Amino acid sequence: MASVLPPSPVGVRVRVPAKINLALRVGPPRADGYHPLATVYQAVSLYDEVHAAWADSEEFSVTVSGEGADLVPTDERNLALRAARLLAQTSSPNGSLGVSFSIKKSIPVAGGLAGGSANGAAALLACAVLWDLDVGLDELIALAAEVGSDVPFGLLGGTALGSGRGEQVLPVLARGGYHWVLAFGHHGLSTPAVYRRHDELRPGAEMPEVPARLMNALRSGDPIAVGAALVNDLQPAALDLQPRLRQVLEAGMEYGAVGAVVSGSGPTCAFLAASESAAVDLSVALSADGVCRAVRRATGPVTGARVIG
Repeated sequence: MASVLPPSPVGVRVRVPAKINLALRVGPPRADGYHPLATVYQAVSLYDEVHAAWADSEEFSVTVSGEGADLVPTDERNLALRAARLLAQTSSPNGSLGVSFSIKKSIPVAGGLAGGSANGAAALLACAVLWDLDVGLDELIALAAEVGSDVPFGLLGGTALGSGRGEQVLPVLARGGYHWVLAFGHHGLSTPAVYRRHDELRPGAEMPEVPARLMNALRSGDPIAVGAALVNDLQPAALDLQPRLRQVLEAGMEYGAVGAVVSGSGPTCAFLAASESAAVDLSVALSADGVCRAVRRATGPVTGARVIG
């Protein structure tokens, strides 16, 4: 039973990271339309902030500012709203809860970095604290799986193995820290469109497995070995839909990256650098080249959604 606190003038602020798929292996479509996945997520230091404030009973609203704000839906398609409604229905069936969200985005929209899913994860945590609910992380992760495939990882963070449709997450032993350079695309990519193209390009896909080579590299903490083991089954489809991404990947490797991969369904290209100084040099070179819309440096792994105020 939820314990409802009086309205707070301040609310709760949660910071939540983007994710990179170090490996994304994709199986054939299931009967429900989803694809079985074997993936390795890593949370990186590119963050959205979600502020949750009290609202009248059964009132749920969201405003968005920052990177790609005009592209973020503010209706029932918004995963933060969807997450809040689900938590409210579960915790207070009599309909006594409401929330007003303000989302400040730095994670690109439709960029393959799970920005929308991250917002859903942040909303669950923010509302649990705002409404003073007696729920633990495991319960929030179970609810997150109902909201979307990448939402549970937004709560967990770190480096994790994802299975099912990506919603089943387990921490992975990974040593060391990693320096990433993220190249943002000029245009977003629709995840369903990328999966459809993938199915056309690979009609005989087998059941997926995470490469042992990558798991061994993560245990060793060697960025060069990790870079060589990056893999994404959706990358050919993303390159087919946005051919200029091939030029971005080639440029990053030419400028010294030890590994390159399209993150998730794209179009963000993630480059692994051997060191912090190498990441600085790589980001400067990519920015000067002009092959992408914007470049950001990030480190990983970082923690998942956390209350910051």
